Amino acid sequence: MSAINVSPESFYKGSFVKGHRNIAAQVRTAIEQGADLIDVGGMSTSPYLAGEVSEEVEGERIREALRSIFEAGKGTTVSVDTMRSSVAEIALRDGASVVNDVSGLKHDPAMAKVIRDRGASLLAMAHSSNNSAARPIPRILAALKETIAIADRRGIERRSIVLDPGIGFFREKGLGPAYSPQRAMPWYAWDIEVLANLEKLETLGRPLCVGLSRKSFMGEVLGLDKPEDRLPASLAATAIAVVNGACIIRTHDVKETLHAVRIAEALKRRSHGRTSTS
Repeated sequence: MSAINVSPESFYKGSFVKGHRNIAAQVRTAIEQGADLIDVGGMSTSPYLAGEVSEEVEGERIREALRSIFEAGKGTTVSVDTMRSSVAEIALRDGASVVNDVSGLKHDPAMAKVIRDRGASLLAMAHSSNNSAARPIPRILAALKETIAIADRRGIERRSIVLDPGIGFFREKGLGPAYSPQRAMPWYAWDIEVLANLEKLETLGRPLCVGLSRKSFMGEVLGLDKPEDRLPASLAATAIAVVNGACIIRTHDVKETLHAVRIAEALKRRSHGRTSTS
């Protein structure tokens, strides 16, 4: 999943792309490098930055970006990264087929209806507004079960749902509606524990998508303040995520990430083959 960022408020300034030609060029490159899915976001959802913009601004950014995306790659599968049903409606009407909701259907009560009525797929991230001292995996399991229950009630078919554990979003302190408060441990330790235990989320019965690209827990561990310096760490974390059960990786760096994924897949196949014959 290639992240196309049209939000200048993003935590990773190097990922911001503006203008028809630049967006189209980035999409073409991502597809050529092996991206199966383009994920476009018009508002930063970073849990530690105040990046919220109006629905009108977010919607117009998405509308303009989609024109460029579909011109560059006709037939491309596109997801829209938004918590707002009005923006999701715009994107789905203009050709997107997936909604990437980092609130897990909990921010906008109308979101589930839009997804159902449009026959779209849902990428739902773990989100919980309660400040809890629960450990990471039990907390994430509970949050995602709540999302699945909402989807069930609103008629979204489970086979159209992919789940995201929300790495980077559970913190002791934060800003914005995507932030999930937690009191169990330092935020970077939380993210590492989730990454190490992804396979425990497979009990939910849905594929897992993990967003790791250049995230701040890597910077905290390595002493790297700039996201621009975190690509090697992102690739290492990606390989671990795939071995531990991730089915989709959201990234800013398609070519390099695909290489890490392929190596991890080869290792996983060998490991499973050895287990089955031993």
